[in-house]
Amino acid sequence: MGTWNTRGLRGSTLEELINRSNERYRSSGLALIQKIPTPITPISIDKQSRHITLAYFEQKSTVDYIGAVQGIPVCFDAKECGADTFPLQNIHPHQVAFMKEFEEQGGIAFIILSYTLKNEIYYLPFDRIWDFWQRMEQGGRKSFTYEEIDKSWKIRSYRDIFVHYLEQIQKDLDRRH
Repeated sequence: MGTWNTRGLRGSTLEELINRSNERYRSSGLALIQKIPTPITPISIDKQSRHITLAYFEQKSTVDYIGAVQGIPVCFDAKECGADTFPLQNIHPHQVAFMKEFEEQGGIAFIILSYTLKNEIYYLPFDRIWDFWQRMEQGGRKSFTYEEIDKSWKIRSYRDIFVHYLEQIQKDLDRRH
């Protein structure tokens, strides 16, 4: 079990940009995507400020976001990477299992990955994540590199949509049909 005040806030910059993008998508009628809160159990609370100072995650969460884009179910996780190598341990087995089942039910699952040092954000379709995961399970690398990312999946900003991932969902749909 991880503690809330150490690992729980990683990725909050990317998540804030995604949350703002999702709000624009919602207000434009393009998509309805919700951030899934992670349930926590408070252990220590500062009595004066009434802030939680220590907590534990109650259960394994599935993914960060879930919703629908023009009638298509989507789920995704937001990850940040401060190096050229992304450790697969940052994606949990229950998340991979959930995304796999989600896709089997006709939905689209993916990861939005921000390379913070390069200031680049990518859409990783689930099948690519699955390839990396399978490689690891078969005794191969426990990570993937920036060089292994298909740069055509780069997510760009569009007007006031900071992380405009709908273009990449369309690309993902086009290649499936």
